[in-house]
Amino acid sequence: MRIGLIGAGRIGTFHATTLSRHREVGSLIITDVDTARAHALADRLGETAAPGADEIFTWGVDAVVITAATAAHAELIGRAARSGLPVFCEKPIAVDLQGTLAALAEVDAAGTVLQMGFQRRFDTGYATAREAVRSGRLGRLHTVRAMTADQAPPPAAYLPVSGGIYRDCLIHDFDILRWVTGREVAEVYATGSDAGGPMYREANDVDTAAVVLTLEDGTLATATATRTNGAGYDVRMELAGELDTVAVGLDDRTPITSTEPAGPPPADKPWTGFLERFAPAYEAEVAAFVEVVRGERANPCDGREALQALRIAEACELSRHEHRPVNLGEIPGAHD
Repeated sequence: MRIGLIGAGRIGTFHATTLSRHREVGSLIITDVDTARAHALADRLGETAAPGADEIFTWGVDAVVITAATAAHAELIGRAARSGLPVFCEKPIAVDLQGTLAALAEVDAAGTVLQMGFQRRFDTGYATAREAVRSGRLGRLHTVRAMTADQAPPPAAYLPVSGGIYRDCLIHDFDILRWVTGREVAEVYATGSDAGGPMYREANDVDTAAVVLTLEDGTLATATATRTNGAGYDVRMELAGELDTVAVGLDDRTPITSTEPAGPPPADKPWTGFLERFAPAYEAEVAAFVEVVRGERANPCDGREALQALRIAEACELSRHEHRPVNLGEIPGAHD
């Protein structure tokens, strides 16, 4: 199998390394807007560098992995669909609904595969929590608490093109909330604070956000995020039911200190970032894509799943700006 990879940045490098080691992947063609970066990565892995994305589609590949800048995702997905190629794409499809729906229409028209990169679905902790909910072990689920806390903020130049904290960061929590519970979000109320510095206000974004979500069965959920959490990278989920409560992301590297005399000690080596925390999940999602391309399994996270997470993020932005609860029915793109 020959795979074209577009985007040799941090996550692109990780995926390229994983694919290069995969027994079913014969070779990679790697490209990036920074040609020197693409050549350096290809040379290190013993793979081939291409001058640009055009060559990915003309040199002959069996599948495409998109890890380029967000602004390029939708166009590249459409191009791959028109070429009849299966695609793995890091989230999001696009930063807006219009671009997302247009790209999905191209995939649907071509009848091709689009697998989205929501890696938490491949994390052992989240998968175990999903089984606990679905098996009935927790009883009636009544409360879910989700959080994402980055240790350090992104570069200021990234914020205006990120889509905002709901679309860029909390969208992972929105996707995993749906996946773990098996329930759709019916309504959100979102707020945020831009007190972390002028770069957030200049980007019309916030550095800290909180959302109350009501699921279709009445379960209440909260999701919080912050761009600066000095203790370390902290991603967790708690699910409380009438019979039991479970927590994802609570281990000896969780960057939190108990103030109780008999509480657990602080983490000696707290998580520092998403690639470190979710490395096995990232490897598993790419391995799953290879199986999808080979026809060995169903698509574990198609573009419609990404659309539903984006609709929740869009509802949050509307809620924050208008200071009101937003019903998901107000947001276009619901399942037919």
